[in-house]
This record gives sequence, structure tokens and C-alpha cells, in this order.
Amino acid sequence: MNTSAIFHRSTDNFCYALNKNDIVINIKTDYDIKEVILCHGDPFSAGIMGGNDRFKYLKSRFTDRKRLKDHLFWSITVTPEFKRLAYFFILTDFDGNTFYLLEDNFYTPDEFKSYRGRYQYFYLPWMNPADIFETPGWVNRTIWYQIFIDRFCNGNPELNPRDVKPWGDAKKTVRYSDYYGGDLPGITSKLDYLAELGITGLYLTPVCKGRSNHKYDTASYSRIDPHFGTDQDMITLVSTAHKHGIKIMMDGVFNHSGALFKPWKDVLKNGPESRYFNWFIINKWPFQSCTPFNTNAKSGNYYTFGFFDDMPKLNTNNPEVIRYILKICKSWITKYDIDGLRLDVAGEISHVLCKALRRELKSLKPDFYIIGELWHDSTPWLRGDEYDAVMNYPFQDSINDFWMDSRKTSVDLEYAINRCYSLYMKQVNDVLFNLLDSHDTMRLATRLKNISRFYQQLVILFTMPGTVCIYYGTEIAMEGGGDPDCRRCMPWTDIENGVYADRISTIKSLISIRKSLPAARSDNYRFNIIENEPRILSYTKYDDNGNALHIILNCSDNDYPFESPGKKIIFAKFYKNYIIKPNGFLIY
Repeated sequence: MNTSAIFHRSTDNFCYALNKNDIVINIKTDYDIKEVILCHGDPFSAGIMGGNDRFKYLKSRFTDRKRLKDHLFWSITVTPEFKRLAYFFILTDFDGNTFYLLEDNFYTPDEFKSYRGRYQYFYLPWMNPADIFETPGWVNRTIWYQIFIDRFCNGNPELNPRDVKPWGDAKKTVRYSDYYGGDLPGITSKLDYLAELGITGLYLTPVCKGRSNHKYDTASYSRIDPHFGTDQDMITLVSTAHKHGIKIMMDGVFNHSGALFKPWKDVLKNGPESRYFNWFIINKWPFQSCTPFNTNAKSGNYYTFGFFDDMPKLNTNNPEVIRYILKICKSWITKYDIDGLRLDVAGEISHVLCKALRRELKSLKPDFYIIGELWHDSTPWLRGDEYDAVMNYPFQDSINDFWMDSRKTSVDLEYAINRCYSLYMKQVNDVLFNLLDSHDTMRLATRLKNISRFYQQLVILFTMPGTVCIYYGTEIAMEGGGDPDCRRCMPWTDIENGVYADRISTIKSLISIRKSLPAARSDNYRFNIIENEPRILSYTKYDDNGNALHIILNCSDNDYPFESPGKKIIFAKFYKNYIIKPNGFLIY
């Protein structure tokens, strides 16, 4: 038995309260393990801990396991009667060797029975209701649609900036400095279209005043950018969206401000004498002139987003800054009635601020949704007292890697996806913000250069745990290279003329499957091994009643013969005469 590959800790994603009654226990092992048994009971079942009595325990066999690249990830859910749990593991390998795993060590059966000291069991001391991680129930059912505001729809030309360009089409590339006049009234005017598509949540890039077209260089957190509209335009958008059954999530840029933010301008004018000097993380004064550009950031005079001098980093440990940001975010809820907040560069914001944000915003709106922009394992932010979830970029990368590298097999993709869903608690997995492209990445259609593979990836997106987000224009397979070309104008004239009717119909079908079939949203899934077919991806989803949803994708270069065993076909592409063509898929 390879004991060095076995890992468990009684915290985070390995041991946690799922709700007020149930505890989830996970353990990671090598592939040589045949069976894992959880021995569990109340720590006081035989008297006060520290006495001579041994606690009485039940034995429960692990039946749920997922395959990772180098490990097996075993999971079990137990219900302790008195909200406490002491436990240990019995592990048996395929050679018949058995070990007991306690918090301090591995023991052979003889060593365990003859031990005369105090056993160091694993513990979850108490299921305190205040510590149970609760995420908003509505999020798992939501279909999000991300909008880059300047390029979505120009609803009020009177708001246009002076140098606005004529509205582009889906094939016209764009530049960093281009303005096209998209605004909040434009989004409001398209709510009927979005509702008909099946969208139930809008994630808006920043709406507050900034110098750029993207507004991630905030000049005022309390004012809607005048090129986008007014407070009333924002209020109208949110209230009208709610009438359409659509939630609204704003983008909060609190890692850094823009160069025109008044406190930063005061620092530039008054230096250490500015009352805002400690609102930013400044190392040296005076600053250098910004020639060449970004001199101060690269010299370390003050910290910034990336190395952009015009995006100075806010000191989110400063109590004054924390109070200011809390006031701003609470005003967005009370003034606009928004439903969620996405935090930009979320991994660089202080944990102190994140905890305060969750506490204050959830007190105003208990089912408010808070996510962070993190591109990696985000466990430190997902312990129940900060974010509800993060943008699931590891999920995006795992899927993309499989299609970009034809040497990878369906088993490789199984390992990668299982890793994504073994990182966090189940309640986080239910609301992970899954996406395949965004304003920060190359568009999916351009990355794949194949419309059939484009839809195959979307099938996975719409049938995996979490919440689904598509980037504006995904419904027409809009193209675009890396930032800023991924921010092209939405081609409304062509859409209204029916040019993209077939593509829109396909997205509507996927959205309908996601919304109407609980199995599509469930976290209960199993990958199926197809012998001698390394590029045939097959997996099954189950809802709470045991109803199954089967998905098969032919990612190979050959026809794949398949006859569904008496099941109704829900949706398919390139499937005919019981053959799934290359790049085709079948949902039944």
C-alpha cells in the first residue's frame, strides 16, 4: 500500500458540514486501494474524552469515488445524531493489506488493537450553524450572459462619446481605444431578446465612471459612467430585468482604481500630506514622471494592477478603504437592487475586506451572490466567510486542453474535470461560475476554428455542475481574438434579419435542456469508459430521483456507431442512422 499517496485533513474540502444535518468526508488515495471504510461516531459516546473508554463507532463503506490523474478521490456523507463526529479510516489494498489511518499515523490492525495511548482520531468538533457554508439556491438554475457594455447595443445615441465609431459588425476587429456607444438603455431594449433566448442572469462589466471603454480604471465608484447612462437608467435596467425573470450582477473593481479617482489625484498633488496617501500601497515618494509609460509600477514606487501606472493598487487592509468600499457596495444594492457582485482581481483583495463584504452584503440581501475572479485553486477564499464561488477558469482550461491536444484521451479529460470538482465543498460546486470565454480571453469560436467542436464544448458547459455563463455573441458563434478583439460589436441588424437563426436555435435548445432537466444541473455524474475509443467522451448525469441523462461526444476523426438503448433522443448533431459523426454529439 502506497501510504504516502493517502491524504486527509479534517478541514476545507476534506471534511465539512454540507447542511445542518450532514457531514461530507473525502479522502485521497493511490489507485492501489480497493476499499475504504469510515469508522465514525460521537466522541463522547463512551464518556468524556481523555478517559480510559474507547468511543463507539459505526462502519460505513465509501461507494462514491472519482478518478484523478494520480489519485482516487473517495467521498461519503454521514449524519451525526448529536452534531459531533470523531472518525478514522480503514483502508485495504488489492493485495489484501489493511491499515488504519488516524490523525497522527497509520496503524496495522494489530498495532491499532494493542495501542495503549489515547487514539488521535480525526474530529469535526461541532456543526455550528454559523459555520455552515450556504450559497444562494437560485444560482445553480441561472443561465448567465456576460455583457461588455460598450459593444452590446447603443440604445441612446445622445450618450455617445465624442469620438464614437459607427457600429461594427461581427467580423470587424476592434482596438483598445475604440468607443462604439453601447449603453444601459441598449441593454434594456434587448431584454425581450435575452429572455426569449432563455437568459436568467446578466453579468455586466463595470458600469461606473472610468476613462477607458472597459471602465476597469474607475474614476468614480458612486457614479454611472455618463456614456452608459444615469442612475435612473441603471434602476430601470434592473427593475425591467427582474420583471423578465433576469438577475443582475455588477462588476466591482476594488483591487485598484483608475488615475482619475479623486483620492489618487489628491495623492499625486499632495504626496504624503494627502489624507488619502495610505489608501494606496506606496513605497517611494516622489514618483517619477511617466516617461516611459509605467515607470513607477516597474520601479516599485507604488503597486498597481499588473504594471499599469494608471491603475494604482488600493490598500484593502486600510479600515478607511474598507469602510468606503462597503458603503459603495451597499449603495449598489439599496439604490439599484442588484443580485450579485463579481470582484475583479479578487485574489489580491485582502481577506479582511472579503469577509466584511460577505457579512455586510448578505445582511442586506441574504441570497446575494458574490464571486471572485481567480484563475486557480481558490480554497482560501471559499471557506464560507468570503466568496460564494469563483470564475471557474480551471474548468475552461481543462476542456480547452482536450480539444487543443488530440493526443489527450477522454480519460485525461475525466481526470481534469474531476480535479475541478474535488477542490471545493459541494455547495460551492453547485454555484461555480463556469464559462468558456469572456472579455479577457479569445472567443471560443475563434479558438476552436470549428463550429461543431464549438457546440461540443457548449454541451459540456451546459451539462456540468455549477452555473452557466455565456459571453454575449456566443449564441451566434461570434468570433474574436485575444483582448481587445474579443470585444467586437453585437451585429443586431444581421440577427434581426435572421442570418444567425440556426445558431440561435441551437443555443436555445441547450439552454432549455439545462433549465428543464435537473440532471443537467446535478453534481452527480459518472464518466463511462469506451473501450478502444480514446476520443469518445461519454458521461451520465443523475438527478435526485435517479433519472439519468446520457451525453456522448465523438471527438475522434472516425464515425462512432451507437444505438441508444430504447431512450428518447433529447438533442443531437451529426447523428444519423445510428452513427455519431466526427465532432457530433448525442444527448438522450
